[in-house]
Amino acid sequence: MFSNAFLKSFRILLLPFSLLYWLGISIRNFLFNKNIFKSSHFGLPLICVGNLAVGGTGKSPMVEYLVRLLKDHYKVATLSRGYKRKTKGYALANEATTALDIGDEPMQFHLKFPEIPVAVGEERQDAISQLLHDRPATQVIILDDAFQHRSIIAGMNILLTDFNNLFTKDFYLPTGDLRDLKSSYKRAEVIVVTKCRANLSMAERNKIAKEINPLPYQHLFFTCLEYGQIYHISTNDILNLTPNTEVLLVSGIANPAPLKAMLEEHSNGYQMLQYADHHIFSIDDLKDIKHKFDKIETKDKIILTTEKDAVRLAKFENEIQALPFYILPVRHHFLFEEGDKFDQLMKGFISDFKK
Repeated sequence: MFSNAFLKSFRILLLPFSLLYWLGISIRNFLFNKNIFKSSHFGLPLICVGNLAVGGTGKSPMVEYLVRLLKDHYKVATLSRGYKRKTKGYALANEATTALDIGDEPMQFHLKFPEIPVAVGEERQDAISQLLHDRPATQVIILDDAFQHRSIIAGMNILLTDFNNLFTKDFYLPTGDLRDLKSSYKRAEVIVVTKCRANLSMAERNKIAKEINPLPYQHLFFTCLEYGQIYHISTNDILNLTPNTEVLLVSGIANPAPLKAMLEEHSNGYQMLQYADHHIFSIDDLKDIKHKFDKIETKDKIILTTEKDAVRLAKFENEIQALPFYILPVRHHFLFEEGDKFDQLMKGFISDFKK
């Protein structure tokens, strides 16, 4: 395994490619700003959740937060690209849909909120039109990971940035993680600093606020990750994690650091099988998981994974239902008692929306 220091040094060597990448996205944004590349409006509220960097900033939990907030008041739908699915074009989730059809994150939305339309499509403009054709009663669409897709103009843009990797201190791919211009933050109405420590101080908050320097029309929020009750991947039985439990963590997400920190605090220890983000699990992977788990000597042991990983493991239900294979759900928790302020901002945007 390569050390983080080695990887950082190697990425610095890719600086010329980063400058070319910066040039490309600068030209693209200039063409959109000058209306040479066209953007489309739609006659209903669109809430865009996105970021400026690759990797995990908590977009999926934010989409779920918005769905929970709005679904009892409005006809809500979600639209994602459907990253790493085996299909192309527009698709609307149904009872027969799998993660291979629509991608792991949309499948997660579909499983958790089967009553709302969950659609995918690479061409967001066409996908919105088809979604509205299929579900004409739709009142609000939440656009997952669409901040950089400027062909659509959303009325509410929520920009997420990781507390440990603020966009202001990042650099462009491949030397850094930025996939869009830093200046693009100006297009957001809301900026959320995610994955903060739960005990973040007001002094630290103010320091980050000064670093980001939000514009007068922008709202700045801070969230930490809040873990829910662990439940079995097949039976949904609840498990209380104890300090004596040894955990085999199976992770195919971009940034498992907060999850590892939680296990260090609440378990006897953990071992980890880490896969690439959105990894498609194979039967050989499952054999590796079982082999690694069997080698853990203590009797008080479980296998733990994320909800996003679980939808890609669902195809092995027959093989894993007898194992102590559990899922750990996660949510955003707003710090400094600003959750109500965020909620009212979202609801107010919808109620005040004018076609």
